[in-house]
Amino acid sequence: MQQTTKLFLRALKYSIPHLGKCMQKQNYCNFADRYYNRIRLKKYHLQNKSKISELARHIPSRSFSCKDLLPIKPENEKSLSENMDAFEKVRTRLETQPQEEYEIINAEIKHGSFVYYQEGCCLVRSKDEEADSDNYEVLFNLEELKLEQPFIDCIRVAPDEKYVAAKIRTEDSETSTLIVVKLSDQPVMEASFPNVSSFEWVKDEEDEDVLFYTFQRNLRCHDVYRATFGENRRNERFYTEKDPSYFVFLYLTKDSRFLTLNIMNKTTSEVWLIDGLSPWDPPVLIQKRIHGVLYYVEHRDDELYILTNVGEPTEFKLMRTAADAPAIMNWDLFFTMKRNTKVVDLDMFKDHCVLFLKHSNLLYVNVIGLADDSIRSLKLPPWACGFIMDTNSDPKNCPFQLCSPIRPPKYYTYKFAEGKLFEETGHEDPITKTSRVLRIEAKSKDGKLVPMTIFHKMDSEDLQKKPLLVHVYGAYGMDLKMNFRPERRVLVDDGWILAYCHVRGGGELGLQWHADGCLTKKLNGLADLEACIKTLHSQGFSQPSLTTLSAFSAGGVLVGALCNSKPELLRAVTLEAPFLDVLNIMMDTTLPLTLEELEEWGNPSSDEKHKNYIKRYCPCQNIKPQHYPSIHITAYENDERVPLKGIVNYTEKLKEAIAEHTKDAGEGYQPPNIILDIQPGGNHVIEDSHKKITAQMKFLYEELGLDSTNAFEDLKKYLKF
Repeated sequence: MQQTTKLFLRALKYSIPHLGKCMQKQNYCNFADRYYNRIRLKKYHLQNKSKISELARHIPSRSFSCKDLLPIKPENEKSLSENMDAFEKVRTRLETQPQEEYEIINAEIKHGSFVYYQEGCCLVRSKDEEADSDNYEVLFNLEELKLEQPFIDCIRVAPDEKYVAAKIRTEDSETSTLIVVKLSDQPVMEASFPNVSSFEWVKDEEDEDVLFYTFQRNLRCHDVYRATFGENRRNERFYTEKDPSYFVFLYLTKDSRFLTLNIMNKTTSEVWLIDGLSPWDPPVLIQKRIHGVLYYVEHRDDELYILTNVGEPTEFKLMRTAADAPAIMNWDLFFTMKRNTKVVDLDMFKDHCVLFLKHSNLLYVNVIGLADDSIRSLKLPPWACGFIMDTNSDPKNCPFQLCSPIRPPKYYTYKFAEGKLFEETGHEDPITKTSRVLRIEAKSKDGKLVPMTIFHKMDSEDLQKKPLLVHVYGAYGMDLKMNFRPERRVLVDDGWILAYCHVRGGGELGLQWHADGCLTKKLNGLADLEACIKTLHSQGFSQPSLTTLSAFSAGGVLVGALCNSKPELLRAVTLEAPFLDVLNIMMDTTLPLTLEELEEWGNPSSDEKHKNYIKRYCPCQNIKPQHYPSIHITAYENDERVPLKGIVNYTEKLKEAIAEHTKDAGEGYQPPNIILDIQPGGNHVIEDSHKKITAQMKFLYEELGLDSTNAFEDLKKYLKF
């Protein structure tokens, strides 16, 4: 339960999903924040705890309106310079062992001697040493907000602990409410604000707590406010970004010296520094936005450490400059990455900088000594597929966790004094002895080698006869999600092969890997996916009649395209909130995210080249009478990121094409099953929904004609039906 302050890429990781078709929830292992989710191992049952089934929060949609929560507009509004957006931060933190009972802790932060977190339906705090006990102080009852099963998404404590702010959400909506609680003998809610995304506290020269927050409207974050409470209560707009393709988010540097105002779109960023000691002073511009240049800022000892892609090669590199000379001409190159390297995260300590890297599909930690510029590179265990950040304020240690889709996270700590990495001892997950992880490459049609990560049981015989579940994403420069999921573990235990295809368009091999799979290179990702599946089959991993494919959100583009071009490679497909009607959605500029998406998909409204190219791969545009794999689609009724109408349009066209093909196929032809499961609610992806998980697994087992009895019995051990 340690305070986490993570930075740069975290912003990229969580800001891009925020604007993109994919709003990731997990865990993503990149860019953790000062709060985190965790799964706590329980050896016993505690009363009044939220159950896992409740935390799935699969509930009907509802609306929440509270006019008195709207920000107060000052008489004379002033907008300073430019802007930045809010980002949904990591809500995955796991500490579980297989087949034990566990509970999900939503948001948690340590400040001083207290830990702040959610207990049942309440915001509470307890002494650090008592945080796992029932001895806590209730600060606010979430039921007062009249929301359906609310949960705390993020917590921030004011520097002197006079106030605590918490962002409250429900699983059926992306909107949120920020509450501010005054900490006293009788805690009381001081204020509340709707539609807040990112927020941070600083203290001014008169020791007054100042809350900065971003206001989100129609999935866009363009306005920054600052507020004070108590006798000097005020709430004023501080900044507005006027370019609709950019968004704004706030980040407080690890040492709390500066609050950074980050303004960015998917390819370009601009950062302003707000003095953490003088927050009423005008902010200082680091570098005006330059098209194609991304940069993120951390601070230590009057120096700025800047992670940026400026210069050649156009991959991330670490640079530094004096805090009083922040312009780009003063940036000095400090550390460069190897080719095919993804910077997952960066953490700053008193005497060290730690880089968390993915190089050629393997994980590394680079520890840079800031006193002597020494570098120590540590190759991490080959089973590990992702990081979960767990930094604290202790300058002597750098803790983190490693995870994989089938293995719960395991703790590691790098101790600077010893210069060594220490592994958590104790219980060893049996999956390490019963399963195998392989990393192989497929050659795409242009000769590019595409990495894959494969999991299967160690004692499996004749893998060609085993069912295969393939995962793909390939968009926005984001890594394919490889956090621990109980249902994936269950499938491997039941004899399935899992394959994760890291195709172009994703970010696994760095910024260029993304650039080679977007705009008019999107078909590279499709070619990569086809090559991966053919390579799996040729190397003895399953066969087409036992091959299934899964994706969510923007990953649906490549899956839908493959179903049109090479349906014979697949038996069944599961999709969640899939982006399938690319052309029509990208031509509708009234939708909240279309402008932000132009640099990923192109502008078919004004560029005929982009329009014709999208037509070549858009799943909805290329449906034809032929045999298709069976497809199960989960969609959400009020999803603002992937509108339901596009999914319905795709499904209707697909059923018409299948019906036409069935007529010509003759007697005995068995048409595929096409299932559209429309769920209530306005969120984009509900990762932990038991209903969704069981429906998808049931569909896959039935389509392949497999007995699912053992799998569902094992799944119950994790999900606690």
